[in-house]
Amino acid sequence: MKVIGILLIILGAVGIIMGLMMFGDIGIACIIGAVAALLSGIGFLLVPKQKKTA
Repeated sequence: MKVIGILLIILGAVGIIMGLMMFGDIGIACIIGAVAALLSGIGFLLVPKQKKTA
């Protein structure tokens, strides 16, 4: 789970940088996808911590 979370965060960060270099609608779509990957990566890192306490 940690590896998947870290890879998604890296992918999200690279996607945001690439999206800022693009023009028009394609750049907006790339940034939206990168933000989704970033948020899901953060979620993958936070969920195991919450499951251990429950």
